Amino acid sequence: MDLSSTCKLSRLFGCFFTPLTCKCCVALVTIALFFRAIFLHSFSGYGVIKSNNLRLILSPSLHLESHEGIRGDKFLEVPQIVWGLNNQKIAFARACLTARMLNRTLLMPSLSASLFYKEIDLLHPISFDQVFQYERFNSLCNRFVRLGRYSDLGNQTRKYDLRKGSGRKWTVERDLEQLKQSSRGPIDKYQVISMAGKNPFLWHDHWPVKDYARVFECLVLVDEIAKEADKVVSKIRRIGRKLRSKTNFGAEGSSLSHAPYVAIHMRVEIDWMIHCKKLEQRSRISQICSSKQEIMERVGNIVGLGSTAIVYLAVADSLLNDSSILDGWKRGLVPFEKKKLGVDGIYKKHSYLIQSAIDYEVCSRADIFVGNSFSTFSSLIVLERTQRVIRMGITSSCGIDVRWPSYAYNIPGESNGPQKWMTNMSDSNLKAISYGSNAISC
Repeated sequence: MDLSSTCKLSRLFGCFFTPLTCKCCVALVTIALFFRAIFLHSFSGYGVIKSNNLRLILSPSLHLESHEGIRGDKFLEVPQIVWGLNNQKIAFARACLTARMLNRTLLMPSLSASLFYKEIDLLHPISFDQVFQYERFNSLCNRFVRLGRYSDLGNQTRKYDLRKGSGRKWTVERDLEQLKQSSRGPIDKYQVISMAGKNPFLWHDHWPVKDYARVFECLVLVDEIAKEADKVVSKIRRIGRKLRSKTNFGAEGSSLSHAPYVAIHMRVEIDWMIHCKKLEQRSRISQICSSKQEIMERVGNIVGLGSTAIVYLAVADSLLNDSSILDGWKRGLVPFEKKKLGVDGIYKKHSYLIQSAIDYEVCSRADIFVGNSFSTFSSLIVLERTQRVIRMGITSSCGIDVRWPSYAYNIPGESNGPQKWMTNMSDSNLKAISYGSNAISC
């Protein structure tokens, strides 16, 4: 653009400048074009947003840093998460809280569709967003923790491999110090810190129960799985309504539209009994294992249960062909498991992880839940139900009747029934609801 052109433009807009003024304009325009060229070059290859005729070119960090509280331009990567559903949920939450401490976004990890012990070839990875809602998670956990996708990374990602320590010499204190060092200095300059080695479930725990609970509340099942759980719950309640209509229970003035049910996480499998016996010996605690007879007796003695109730048994598939688990219940308790209920076909369509997610949802929604306080599955359900009760302003279920009560059948309570159970939300770490623990608050 020459000087005469600049002056012609000035006349076009009704401005008349002296030659000196025009020269100044040329200088300003040249400087502006120079910086514009540098800006465009610096952000070439990044996201482009069109607004009418205006093209805004943004870097990934500018896209993501609108999410207040957690940096969107720095990431944490963790190994594939393995084992059972609830161990995977704990591992995921632990990874989220580690990323939070490092002020980083957690790259969406892979879960494991199959139950994993030692067979590496049976991992069957499944994406997090095939089980839980990705956008919903970030919305509910906004400003607390954040998930990111690998597509959020730049073309020239700088990655630092950080190996978690192991062995007896690797203490909780050393682990925490390693994380603190990684949150500052040279390591923090890397765009991605990649944790190598252990599954996050085995990492040292530095986070209070309330922080885990916050993460768990953000985990919402994808619609496909939630609808499968809806089918099971609807079938249970439909049978319950028919049961109530044939008894005096339905004639007491209560509505038939909502048929309450009891869900029992019944751990009586052979492998569990072997595990819990060893656990009792190591921990010198006798109240971990419970026989089928003991479970039936204590559930039948729940105070205020009523004369008639439908009971859903959440049991392993290996017990579905064992009709004895349906026999011997107290008169008025009508037990069903997925096969007798006629919903086993719903479960068989899915992998182990999805089956567990459906059963978890069915137990979580139950009017009364009874489980084993040393089971991770039972413990996370009680944590979720405790959160609901706390939101109603109740901090203890001792001596009062509350909605969504939970019980531990492995510990005797009132009238030789199961012990009332609420999670202690003030605990400093998740040991209270993890392996080999007892989270009874009454």
